[in-house]
Amino acid sequence: MRQSDRRHGSPYDRGSADRYYGRPANPHFYAGDTYSSDKFDIHTMTQEEIDEYHRGYNEEEGQKDWGGEEADPEPINWSEV
Repeated sequence: MRQSDRRHGSPYDRGSADRYYGRPANPHFYAGDTYSSDKFDIHTMTQEEIDEYHRGYNEEEGQKDWGGEEADPEPINWSEV
């Protein structure tokens, strides 16, 4: 596998998506498009594919904002109350 394989469904893409959506690392990928092609799990992946999955997982810096969690309010300055 080429390191540049970042297509939708690739090991890198799936690792990145798992991290972004807050899922635990679980190496897998799809032969073609995600969910509409054959899925390969850690038991059928090469070491290179597993490494690429972890590369995508570890390089993802974003995180899904699920909403519902309020931002931290301004701290109260008790000396002014």
